[in-house]
Amino acid sequence: MMTLPLLAPASGGVLVASPSSSLREQVLLSLHDRPWPVHEVAGGADALAKLETGDWQLLFLDRCLPDLDTEELAEIIKRRFPGIQVVVVDSDGVRLPAGGENDFLPQFTRAEDTKQAWPKERSREKESGWSVAGREGPGESGDAEFMPLPGMIGETPVMRRLYRLARLVAPRSTTVLVTGPTGTGKELVARAIHQLSPRSARAFAVVNCAAIPEALLESELFGYSRGAFTGAVQAYAGRIQAAQGGTLFLDEVGDLPLSLQAKLLRFLDHKEVQRLGSCDAVRVDVRVVAATNLELEEAVEAGRFRGDLFYRLSAFPLHLPPLAERLEDVVPMAEHFLKQIAAEARSRKLGLGPDAMRALLCRPWEGNVRELQQVMERAAILAGAAEVIEAQHLYFPSGGRRLAAGQA
Repeated sequence: MMTLPLLAPASGGVLVASPSSSLREQVLLSLHDRPWPVHEVAGGADALAKLETGDWQLLFLDRCLPDLDTEELAEIIKRRFPGIQVVVVDSDGVRLPAGGENDFLPQFTRAEDTKQAWPKERSREKESGWSVAGREGPGESGDAEFMPLPGMIGETPVMRRLYRLARLVAPRSTTVLVTGPTGTGKELVARAIHQLSPRSARAFAVVNCAAIPEALLESELFGYSRGAFTGAVQAYAGRIQAAQGGTLFLDEVGDLPLSLQAKLLRFLDHKEVQRLGSCDAVRVDVRVVAATNLELEEAVEAGRFRGDLFYRLSAFPLHLPPLAERLEDVVPMAEHFLKQIAAEARSRKLGLGPDAMRALLCRPWEGNVRELQQVMERAAILAGAAEVIEAQHLYFPSGGRRLAAGQA
């Protein structure tokens, strides 16, 4: 049985990422009398979220994660968090010592020590039987991971983190749940994940769970056989089967009726669909991306949404913040929309004046990105022959009347 040596961090905490409760318990027990905090998570996505928000020195990473590839995740951490040491372990056959044996682990804990310690660290990795990641190697950079997703604009830290996580999960078939207020661009994220995936050449099927009447939603999703009900003169495959080999986007999934949630859960678990009026189940290969503007945890507590379906959908959660929380993106987005408008109308290019910029930054943007796009479209019309959008061209709906942004 392998003995896993421990490193005593100079500062920061220890994070344990493993689906194995026994491994997490062993680490916690081994470190219970140590002076640094220890936290545990069950998967790679949760580990990434924790690393973004805390001061960490050491991460125990299970070789078999339920949601992400461990080697890919370790490389991401190596590039983006050079001050964190990652120990990749097998959850089976790992025995953690009560203490000591620190001589077998690299003793540096500062990011500035990285370059000098890198070769020595690799040699120790081969000798000890465990692998270390989390240090920046020569010439390595993760800038491409922070590039905006196709069709999206924004350079704030929260958006750059979203881009990185979306690019990380896109090549896989993991189910993704995109959350955020209405108008933030959840469908854009879903389409980008599809475009960046190996399924990009196949269908991207959209189902708005709130827009289709409950009586028709089941047949739209799962299809029906000929004669299944009055008027079913021919068979219909349904949206899920139509997305074979591609991606199914379930928009407003929080509005899915309880009567259909069990059937959707079975599809997610078994990748099978059963048409109305048929006893046969059809195997399908479909990746699911869902989106909602609701707090699904609250819906679960209120009994409006199944807890097992919520956990199945949120295998890899992505959150889009409201535009008011990333005002630095407002002006670049506005300029992008003006370019689009000019290209579509084949008209002159439009710029933003200083007063217009200040007016845009003073708005609460309750309608988020969608509202900003509409404001820019109105401004382009109201500007007439002008080449610069000024504050007087910006009008906003407010209680049924329109106020000039410069007067708001």
